[in-house]
Amino acid sequence: MGNLSAFLAPVTKKRSWLSAKPCLLAIFAHPDDETFRPGGTLALLAWQGVHIEVLTFTHGEAGSCGDPPLCTPDELPAVRERELQAACAALGIQSLRLLEYIDGHLQEADRKAMIAQILSVVNETQPQVLLSFGPDGLSGHPDHIAVGQWTAEAFRHAEGISALYTVAVPQSLAEALSMRQVHAVPDETIALAVDISTVWETKLTAMRAHATQMSSSPMMSAPEERQRLFFGQEYFARPAVRSAADDFLPAVLVRSDQ
Repeated sequence: MGNLSAFLAPVTKKRSWLSAKPCLLAIFAHPDDETFRPGGTLALLAWQGVHIEVLTFTHGEAGSCGDPPLCTPDELPAVRERELQAACAALGIQSLRLLEYIDGHLQEADRKAMIAQILSVVNETQPQVLLSFGPDGLSGHPDHIAVGQWTAEAFRHAEGISALYTVAVPQSLAEALSMRQVHAVPDETIALAVDISTVWETKLTAMRAHATQMSSSPMMSAPEERQRLFFGQEYFARPAVRSAADDFLPAVLVRSDQ
């Protein structure tokens, strides 16, 4: 798995979204990463016929068991796997790959092997777009940062992929909500702002599927108006693009608003 060259030739084949079903590969560290920030957008894309693939590196065994606890620490990996499956089903995500790497220790993993792992999935699924974390991991979590770095490097190797998006929170929103734990980005770096009001209940269902993690998100106990400000609009940066014409996200999401 450490040899990247074995994966490079297949993923240089460009597959235009105009001539094939569009596909997005979302790459994250833990169960719930796919839901709390980008879940509404993924649901909108799935509703418009985009094939969504989710690659999650850990079972989230270092996370919360809930408050009050819903399981024991030993049971948590299996519980979070079921939560992830339920959340993905709610969002309309067709394909989920859950790996066995150790939660909280991804930065210690062999970088080349992890990039090769991503490229093997890219080779199999042939997505036009990748979605992951940016350089600060959104929250500064080391696992998030590691996965974002691997994904950015995989994009550089996979010439057939048109665009790389990262989940983001604009500085103006973080300031409005006094959210200091979020690593916000300058507003001008936001490439997509997606109103998910039409799938609000779908996103809530997916978030509630991650029942063990509900108590670890202060926003989940906030008034609905505050929740809608944070969860009801989803933001993405686009740090890399090869072919804007083959980046289907803007066009598909405009159709979702109509």
